[in-house]
Amino acid sequence: MDSFAEELPAREARPAGCAGTHAGQLGRGRRTYVRRQPEQSVLHRIVREHLETFLAEARQRGGGEGLPRFVERELREFLTCGVMARGFARFRCDGCTREILVAFSCKGRGFCPSCCGLRMGERAAHLVDGVLGGLPVRQWVLTLPFRLRYRLAYDHRLCRAVLGVFVRALLGFTQRRARALGLRGRAGAVTAIQRCGSALNVNPHFHTLLAEGVLAEQPDGSQRFVSLREPPSDVGVARLLARVRGRILRLLRRHDIDLEGGLDDGRSDPLALESPLLAQVQGASVLGRVATGPRAGQRVLRVGSDPTAPLVTTGGPRHAHIAGFDLAGFDLHANVAVRAGENERLEHLCRYIVRPPVAQDAVELTPANGSITPGAAPEAKPTPAAYVRSRYVAWADLLRRVFGFDVLACPDCGGRLRLLATIADRAVVEKILTHLGLPVDLPQPAAARTPAWLPGVRAAADHADPAGGHWTD
Repeated sequence: MDSFAEELPAREARPAGCAGTHAGQLGRGRRTYVRRQPEQSVLHRIVREHLETFLAEARQRGGGEGLPRFVERELREFLTCGVMARGFARFRCDGCTREILVAFSCKGRGFCPSCCGLRMGERAAHLVDGVLGGLPVRQWVLTLPFRLRYRLAYDHRLCRAVLGVFVRALLGFTQRRARALGLRGRAGAVTAIQRCGSALNVNPHFHTLLAEGVLAEQPDGSQRFVSLREPPSDVGVARLLARVRGRILRLLRRHDIDLEGGLDDGRSDPLALESPLLAQVQGASVLGRVATGPRAGQRVLRVGSDPTAPLVTTGGPRHAHIAGFDLAGFDLHANVAVRAGENERLEHLCRYIVRPPVAQDAVELTPANGSITPGAAPEAKPTPAAYVRSRYVAWADLLRRVFGFDVLACPDCGGRLRLLATIADRAVVEKILTHLGLPVDLPQPAAARTPAWLPGVRAAADHADPAGGHWTD
């Protein structure tokens, strides 16, 4: 389902992740529910206006094949997430009989900021309550060379193998530090694989939360966590990165991948054989270049920076970098840590490592060139809750924890909202929405526009709609 949030005064900014009910049903109390209206967001408008054009150009470039179906399905489902016309759940207060409608979500797993955001909160809560809570934790971030990023983006088996090399080296590094203090035990870590960079480019990299200590065995056979007194040194981080790089290069050679040699031919690129267009788009994204449109092949413009400026790398405490032939080698950063018992900071860090690729309320259109500026997910103050080991966390409990707000409390009388029914039948949905004066149609993407910059497009344009200049398939 969609999510709820507290109504804010008119002069304050309203969170883009909020949700709720029709404005005509707002209660008389100071706090009410409001629907988040995803169809009015900047990200929704960008996808709605350009999706069909993007897909049409992809089919033209791919000789009619286009992108894989799962890519198109994820984007189309995003356009229906949180929209009442798709269906909704009906809640009623047991005290005052007030009713509230909550729109269904798309349950997307790769793009939708709302659905990925809910999973972010759920996974972070599990990590704090059931895995790392109360322990001192340090974040280790490993970034990889361009060519390796391209391979790891689609080769999941190789990605897991590279991650295994990194984690084993990191655990061994921690255990050696412990032995230097006279401690013997096992280290533990949790890793999230982030697939995008800050510019929404393809950039598989690893965020590992490592407990700063070891589980030492006691004389009675039990285990006790013993913290390490000092953080890792800058020299130690540099030596660890050199060890990780050497092991990864040996692993890649066993897979016939040479990062420092000539470019691989098509026979060594399964993605190019299976989906040439997706390989082209993904490769351009890795290199920070535009894949489609009038600027195809050029570097992505970044707001506030000169795109022709040389790449400058800077270091700092517990930060090591080994440049490669492509000026983007191996990089290891380990200067973010949380002390024992700081569970609120730990949960925020956990949310950071499992965050969605884009935060919907942090996307804006620049007036100059219409580019988008992604941003990090907004910080939310968690509310402590008792941990119950479960594969599923109720959406109301999760939102109470993330936003500190009980979404099942009636804003009029303070009673409890109870689920009456989930309504997905199209006829019933239209009848209810018509009665409430709400739109009954799902948002439709704009028709594909003929891109005049695409080679050979004039032939396709001859079959286009002469009135609107749209493509016809």
